[in-house]
Amino acid sequence: MSDSTTNPGPDTSGHSVEPVVETVASAEASARVGSDAAASTEPDALHRVDTGAMAEAGAAAAAPPARSTFSLPYRWLSIGMYSIIFLAAFEAMAVTTIMPLVARDLDGLEFFALAFAVPLAAGIIGMVLAGNWTDRSGPLPSLITSAVLFVVGLLIAGTAVTMPMFILGRFVHGISGAAVIVPLYVIVARIYPEALRARVFAGFAAAWVIPSIVGPALAGLVAETVSWHWVFLGVIALIVPAAAMMLPPILRVRDQVQGDPAVRWSVARVAWAVLAAASALTLSLSKELPDPWQWVVAIASIALVAVAARPLMPVGTLRAARGMPATVLLRLIVAGAFFGSEIYLPYLLIERYEFSPSLAGAVLTGAGVTWAAGSWLQGRLGDRMSNTQAVQLGASVLAAALVVVLLVSAFTLAPAIAFVAWTIAGGAMGIMYPRFSVAVLKLSPVSSQGFNSAALSIGESLGAAVALALTALVSSSLAAGAFTADFAVTVAIAVLAVVLAPRVRPRGAVAASESA
Repeated sequence: MSDSTTNPGPDTSGHSVEPVVETVASAEASARVGSDAAASTEPDALHRVDTGAMAEAGAAAAAPPARSTFSLPYRWLSIGMYSIIFLAAFEAMAVTTIMPLVARDLDGLEFFALAFAVPLAAGIIGMVLAGNWTDRSGPLPSLITSAVLFVVGLLIAGTAVTMPMFILGRFVHGISGAAVIVPLYVIVARIYPEALRARVFAGFAAAWVIPSIVGPALAGLVAETVSWHWVFLGVIALIVPAAAMMLPPILRVRDQVQGDPAVRWSVARVAWAVLAAASALTLSLSKELPDPWQWVVAIASIALVAVAARPLMPVGTLRAARGMPATVLLRLIVAGAFFGSEIYLPYLLIERYEFSPSLAGAVLTGAGVTWAAGSWLQGRLGDRMSNTQAVQLGASVLAAALVVVLLVSAFTLAPAIAFVAWTIAGGAMGIMYPRFSVAVLKLSPVSSQGFNSAALSIGESLGAAVALALTALVSSSLAAGAFTADFAVTVAIAVLAVVLAPRVRPRGAVAASESA
């Protein structure tokens, strides 16, 4: 994301995707976007929203907007965009709740982690392709294509009769789910007046928060009373009219959403994204190999992920250089710890404690509420809590909460303890997640704000994908206690975040200005 949205026609030729939007790279993280933005007083608190739009949001919010986002020229466009965001967030949260049922029904428990890793990896490719295409041709072609592919992916997943078919559907709607966000933010930048953009993004915030609260339980209820298939197929019935209502108002102002044919396809960047995604998926599949090859392939895959990610991130990220590079790395690590744990917690409650899917999904709801509360709190604290302090506090609390979840799994403690711990973990994420964007943009020159912001999303997606692969690999190597092994891996990742958190503070004068 960048400051490009402060102009009617952003120049995004420098980096194909990142000046357009710091987009969704992790479907599981998406449901928390709105709470971060709505709660934080920092200008770029919405970590998945175009940073330029959020940079102006503070000033725009202070004065009443000229019109409502639901006024006549924008009504159907706003409703359509809010609906697409809502449905994408609902689908992302719903999958986490129903995946144990899907894997059991399709006899694919060994592919449980892969079903989450595939859309994460695919999203990296989708983000880069959609950003480059939007720069060249405007948002409309990539929006229509992404929406169609999203429906196709949902259709494949919703009608799947085998686990490989289901994973194929996850790949298709993973690549398109990340891609569809890019043109939406460009549409906001091109069509809405400056005074309304903060209101639009506030609407996006609400569209993300509500599914994170009601989505898991609702998805569980649908799976119990009808079928898990309708969690996917039902979204199709809603997303088609939502996309259709956007087209007429966009077509009326087609001259405002033209692309720049002079922008070249960034073949190298797409190639690095493909290599990163392929390496992450190879890592996820390595557990199927016999010893010692599973570990040989896993180590080689991690090395390839690092090589491919290096050009997509700020210099010094992989060595945790102080300041902005370490901040990007910290979000990668934190995403791996949290989202790597999140997919297994409902699974644990359903398998070991015989919870219904709707009740197991309530655990995720609690974390969604506290994520929003944590975001609100850090926003209210403002400069009284530095970015480094917020990250240190959040990482420490997250690690402690995951240790408790690990103990619940290891000693079969009361499931209520896991619920409380996970609820606290959500609050920890809410406190530190907005500050990753705040810190990165504060330390970024204007010319590289978009690139660095996009690196946060790419790192988040890779961190979650690698964590999921590692948990699956470690648990498959053990004859018993798989859940305990899964949570042990994510605890180790969280502890690494605690150790590296102080490196968010930059050296010299910038560090002084941050703590002032």
